[in-house]
Amino acid sequence: MHPFASYVLRSYYKATGWNEDNLYANLTRSSSALLDFSVPHGLHFSVSKSPNSLFKTTYAMTAMPSLNGSVGYIFTSCDLNVKSSGSVQFKDMIERFKVYDQPRRPEGREEEWLAGEKVDARDYLLYGRFFLPTGRLDALYSTRLSPTIQASISAISDPPSNVSPELRGRKADLSNVMINVQHDVGKWCSEYTWSAEDSMWGIRVLHNFGRLGSPYETPEDSAARKRRGIKRVDEEDAVEGGLKGRVSVGAELYFSAKERSAGVSTGIRFTTLPDATPPSFQVPPAVSDSPSLTPRGPPSQPPTTITALFNPMLGHMSGAYTARVSRDLALASRFDFNVYSFESEWTMGVEWWLRRPPTLASGSDSASPPSQSQPSHVTDVHGVVKARASTNNDVSLMWESRLRNMLVSLGVVSDLSSRAKPIKALGLEVAYFSSE
Repeated sequence: MHPFASYVLRSYYKATGWNEDNLYANLTRSSSALLDFSVPHGLHFSVSKSPNSLFKTTYAMTAMPSLNGSVGYIFTSCDLNVKSSGSVQFKDMIERFKVYDQPRRPEGREEEWLAGEKVDARDYLLYGRFFLPTGRLDALYSTRLSPTIQASISAISDPPSNVSPELRGRKADLSNVMINVQHDVGKWCSEYTWSAEDSMWGIRVLHNFGRLGSPYETPEDSAARKRRGIKRVDEEDAVEGGLKGRVSVGAELYFSAKERSAGVSTGIRFTTLPDATPPSFQVPPAVSDSPSLTPRGPPSQPPTTITALFNPMLGHMSGAYTARVSRDLALASRFDFNVYSFESEWTMGVEWWLRRPPTLASGSDSASPPSQSQPSHVTDVHGVVKARASTNNDVSLMWESRLRNMLVSLGVVSDLSSRAKPIKALGLEVAYFSSE
């Protein structure tokens, strides 16, 4: 599950209108949710509190295999609607398969005037975390320089006493400062990074083909546009009977002046349009009295994401295919191959959502027929089961759910090739946060 600090950061991006999904670093985000999910190790507890809409605190403790903890503070310039662990939407706290909507040009905050003068105010987020007993300190500062430019500075301060003797002999310093600048215009998104530890410079670029999404387009507008027969740019060349969607292409290049080394990679992603057949899994159905706008039947194409990555310097190639085959079941597979060593790995993953039995909505009459504007039954997602298996004999299983007002994650990692130690890791994580 997402840590509380990550949940607040995502809420900050959503409140300020920044699209974190339109980045090359998140190109394989949909498949990684099923194939690279993190299983908790040991026994971990976290408690967080939101005294007001601007300030948040979080406390965490790990009881096994060793005893340690941390204290964190978060402050934002804008009000955030951070809910408690008992009322937050469960899917917002889980890294899951999702077909992301069309990229949109970010919009800045509205101009504020005071006594006839324009007040220059920028949105920002401050985050700090102190670890005990190691004394490590993590810090993050993120701000919007313009409607399409966001900058962040992250730092890690680790005392030399925490460095192992092997690394101390190499004069390795775990403390680091990293500067990141993102420029997103919807069609293009570029990212520039500098790291002080190894003097590394990096650039990432992502280009989206097809038209941009409009922040003012509603599901009613989308259904009316399709009823009139107006096609999108990226639907004109689609093969009859095949998947209709959009393509994104990106690349990254980084160079380390200290190590005198460089790296490059490129990737491509195809994803189906969430609004190809309203209502999709992402767009809520339109409420209208017109029969032509009333959705009929399931989507004509399953939500699908196909990605491919290639690193020419290391010779690494990776291809992943992820699709939601039903409302509560998503499947993924990935094949990794190295052209220099001929090593390969095949990984499979599954995501199954758990729902409570359907119950009648409050205030509804079971004797009266259900109306089109309001469903007669409401199903609530209360958990998810994820499983992953690879040709390296590694099998991972994780269950995440909400128990009363707490979020619980239980996972196990096993190695089928080892008879002496078949269980590699076993962990339980419990999180509770409140906004009252």
